[in-house]
Amino acid sequence: MKVKLRIRKKGAALYEGAHDVIDEDSFAAAFAGVWQAVRQRRLDATTSVGELMEVLNDEVLDELQGAEISIEKAET
Repeated sequence: MKVKLRIRKKGAALYEGAHDVIDEDSFAAAFAGVWQAVRQRRLDATTSVGELMEVLNDEVLDELQGAEISIEKAET
């Protein structure tokens, strides 16, 4: 089934995308895609080596902490 996955924090969208979810592996793959997208967005916004090291270590967890996750069936 096609699902819409949205992640918001403090009213701002961190991620929105559609994924095919049919089992636990495809569900996990959807969230792996979220992790990669959030991490890449942070990497693209870095302006110093120190900031880059923070992103590489655990910045993604910090950014996702407290976020709201919404999953809904997408219309086909």
